Amino acid sequence: MGSVLPFPGADPVNAAVGRRLKHWRGQRGVDLDSLAGALKLTPEAVRRLESGHARMDSTQMAVATRHLRLPVWALVSDTPAY
Repeated sequence: MGSVLPFPGADPVNAAVGRRLKHWRGQRGVDLDSLAGALKLTPEAVRRLESGHARMDSTQMAVATRHLRLPVWALVSDTPAY
């Protein structure tokens, strides 16, 4: 009998970006549907980004940071870029 493959975990880099996205979305008071609309994604797709199970491309990062009124570094580093 075959074995069951484990559910793939989140990539550590994607998880870190997603954690920051969720943090800043909460800090800015932006709801999931609003961010999903800005990104032209479903709310479920944004949840996958926030959990690290999907990867944000550079265009999505630019749109998300613009919508959240943040510099891009806020999603890629915990250290301010200045």
